[in-house]
Amino acid sequence: MILFESDYTEGAHPEVLKRLVETNLEQLSGYGNDQYAESAKKKIRVACHCPQAEIFFLVGGTQTNQTVIDAMLQNYEGVIAADTGHVSVHEAGAIEHTGHKVLPIPHVNGKLEAGALRRYLELFYLDANHEHMVFPGMVYISHPTEFGTLYTKRELQALAKVCREYQLPLYLDGARLGYGLMSRGTDVTLPDVAECCDVFYIGGTKVGALCGEAVVFTKHNMPKHFLTTVKQHGALLAKGRLLSVQFDALFTDDLYLKVSRHAIEMAELLKQGVAQKGYSFLLDSPTNQQLVILDNETMRELARSVSFNFWEIVDENHTAVRFATSWATKEEDVRELLRLLPEV
Repeated sequence: MILFESDYTEGAHPEVLKRLVETNLEQLSGYGNDQYAESAKKKIRVACHCPQAEIFFLVGGTQTNQTVIDAMLQNYEGVIAADTGHVSVHEAGAIEHTGHKVLPIPHVNGKLEAGALRRYLELFYLDANHEHMVFPGMVYISHPTEFGTLYTKRELQALAKVCREYQLPLYLDGARLGYGLMSRGTDVTLPDVAECCDVFYIGGTKVGALCGEAVVFTKHNMPKHFLTTVKQHGALLAKGRLLSVQFDALFTDDLYLKVSRHAIEMAELLKQGVAQKGYSFLLDSPTNQQLVILDNETMRELARSVSFNFWEIVDENHTAVRFATSWATKEEDVRELLRLLPEV
């Protein structure tokens, strides 16, 4: 069985594991108060061109989204997101569990459009009864999106402009951020993300780390006593070294970007091979997530040898499935997948 079901089926990149082993017997302070945390933060600030960035390491994506959103919202506020956004669909109500409503807006290929955001906010404040409603308190997007699509720099700037007009923080979920930054044709860089967003996170779990995400507050806006909030949400590691050493390794010699680029190369090989066999795609994704439409018989037969994700039913005879590559994907596995996939 070869696995293309997600981008975290392996452990960690060998360089990351090497640093964990090398530092294993060092005595370090807990909760992220160690020299590797400070080193990693300095490297991330340089990579973001954001010297004022305030950075915190959390254990995973859902914990990060829940903690950041809860910390930045008032108790009467909710978070705006695309109706396909991760916090809208695939986090088991983690945001709502904190008492904050997710306020969904229709997506376009997984993305939230500035025009749709502006219309939503205009209509909210035109409603004479809005004092009785959940107030929009921040905006959530992900890059790449759940569909593997990417925002352009202009689209991010347009969203940021609307958010500034309404004094709403713009929060970017970067669980797969490395794969977005390394996609061919993108014009979005890490400094662009830092400039447009009030807060974002750099995903480690899906991009070479055993676990962990680096939250970056870019505008001197980290909520007061954020560590306390993180702990209340069960997202604080006593052995914070596990996260700080990993991110220090990932941001040494551009390792984060290098491993991300490999995933894109494997996705491009997969995409080209699938297209040559006559299959179509649910949409055009430039990232490590490829949504392929299979007839149901082929899907069932392929599932005997290949693990992949169900995405959505296209019609009674066809289903869209997701093949995800990662920093660890082997070229021989991609070629074996293509060998097993019959021509249309």
